[in-house]
Amino acid sequence: MPALCRDCLTEFDDGTRCPACGRPRIVRHAELRELSIAHMDCDAFYASVEKRDNPDLADKPVIIGGGKRGVVSTACYVARIRGVRSAMPMFQALKLCPDAVIIKPRMSVYAEVSRIVRGFMEELTPAIEPLSLDEAFLDLSGTARLHGAPPAVMLARLTRRMRDEVGITGSIGLSHNKFLAKIASDLDKPRGFSVIGRAETQAFLRPKPVRLIWGVGQATQEALDRAGIRTFEDLLRWDREALTARFGSMGDRLWHLARGEDMRRVTRDAPMKSISNETTFHEDTADPDILDGHLWRMCEKVADRAKAKGLAGRVVTLKVKRSDFTLISRRQSLGDATQVADRLYRTARGMFDQLGNKGPYRLLGAGLSDLVPADQADRLGDLLDPQAARRAGAERATDAIRARFGEDAILKGRALR
Repeated sequence: MPALCRDCLTEFDDGTRCPACGRPRIVRHAELRELSIAHMDCDAFYASVEKRDNPDLADKPVIIGGGKRGVVSTACYVARIRGVRSAMPMFQALKLCPDAVIIKPRMSVYAEVSRIVRGFMEELTPAIEPLSLDEAFLDLSGTARLHGAPPAVMLARLTRRMRDEVGITGSIGLSHNKFLAKIASDLDKPRGFSVIGRAETQAFLRPKPVRLIWGVGQATQEALDRAGIRTFEDLLRWDREALTARFGSMGDRLWHLARGEDMRRVTRDAPMKSISNETTFHEDTADPDILDGHLWRMCEKVADRAKAKGLAGRVVTLKVKRSDFTLISRRQSLGDATQVADRLYRTARGMFDQLGNKGPYRLLGAGLSDLVPADQADRLGDLLDPQAARRAGAERATDAIRARFGEDAILKGRALR
């Protein structure tokens, strides 16, 4: 059976230790030299960067997030063992892990590390589909002749470069389509390398819970539960027409995924249709201060992403999910496009106020759509709000200060809620 040492990159036939270096970090699979669709996911990315920059944190639980009324952005694996999870309220995380070191996010630093890792990927293949700063799909089909090695070797080399040259680690999922590659990358974190081959796809999926499917949230999961669908084996008992009748387009997708089929290509630089940010609360809340703080931070993140990509949006969206899983979406068109957090927040807040805060809520989200180039943004101003231009100018000045002195150089009081 083909085998690969993830430390020295020696290829060999079977064995539990590398014949060259004697180490046990081996990946073995019958299709190891044939598969070419991969998902790379950095391990606890933000926390790993912080530990890299401060070696004193190496063995300590680290949480990236806001103040006591904020939420966890991410946590290192030491903190995760204690039960800390992303989007958990900070006060809850500190109850579980009172000795944690709390660090505010340094997005400009994380973005620079992401840029370096993306450069490593570009040396392997032009077919890269980033999902966020810390994860991406790669299609290495046809690259073996170019590199003189199969995709598995090049992926192991990628994570070794990340460790040696950048000081962070990542996990690889390798398979024959995107759906399975993403599942595989999460099977053995951190520092994992997992393979799901064609021959084993059905046997691998059959006993697994359908919540493994990317995009199946709590509400969809409950709908599947009501239909008696909890595993992929349950899905296989339904014919395609029945699934489509019950779940619409999602049913057709489920039918294909139950068989391990995913025809989506790894798409480089696909046109962006929207920019959004949302969070699911660890505990449902109707607290107006907590909700307002979350809404501001989301709008700020959306605005930052829009500015970074040179885009603006003509439509503001608000998304909320109540504790009974009722999902509500609202959209409001603007007179002209914007990429200003203040304008995005005020529009989203207005839509939220119209709902009457009939919480508690379990999810909150905000976004921009109908995207246009940034040079078309905020031309007309707001005749009903003469102070809008002044606030937009202050926001641009804040952006400049952060770009020069760091993300924490200046904060709005609202962001601390």
